[in-house]
Amino acid sequence: MKSRIDLHVHSRNSGDNDADPEETVNRAIELGLDGIAFTEHYSFEASEPVERLRERYRDAIMLFRGVEFSAAEGHCLVFGVDTDRLDMKFAPIREVVRVVTSAGGVVIPTHPYRGGNSLGELLFAVPGISAVEGCNGANMHAMNVKAIAAAGKLSLPYTGGSDAHLPVEVGSCYTVFDEPVTYENFLPLLRAGRFTGTDSRKISRAMLL
Repeated sequence: MKSRIDLHVHSRNSGDNDADPEETVNRAIELGLDGIAFTEHYSFEASEPVERLRERYRDAIMLFRGVEFSAAEGHCLVFGVDTDRLDMKFAPIREVVRVVTSAGGVVIPTHPYRGGNSLGELLFAVPGISAVEGCNGANMHAMNVKAIAAAGKLSLPYTGGSDAHLPVEVGSCYTVFDEPVTYENFLPLLRAGRFTGTDSRKISRAMLL
């Protein structure tokens, strides 16, 4: 049985939107997702309120915590490590990957071809990343196509995440894991690359431009 998890979700705790995290959780449940990951901007601590929601909704959905970290060259998702405890704010991406992976976490560059706050072709010069975000719900389709192609060239898997800043945006893109995900095996499965990103949106003409 496969698991569908939106790996890139923001709430008002990111500081750039007014999304109520509980409304976001309920929207994900309505969509039938198996889990979502709150990846607030820059701070792992910012997702602390999710802990009480995890208990409240434990029988309906899994709620993971990560962070959308800002390396010197662009953004990346970090899972499995409390980045607030590491002295690497705006550090070069190579250093971020080294520190995070040494601590047992994973690094996944986000929206690599969006432009600002994205790694772009630097993807090919950063060893140690676990995957590439190939399907981002806030991207134009062409940006995702380019990211998926880059993942293929790197022989890496690619993830999917909505990059939601509103509850209605959750689930526009998500990651399909090849087997059931639990809190215990989440990180090992990310390291193993047994997943693929999915874009559930209908591709409109505007997205192709």
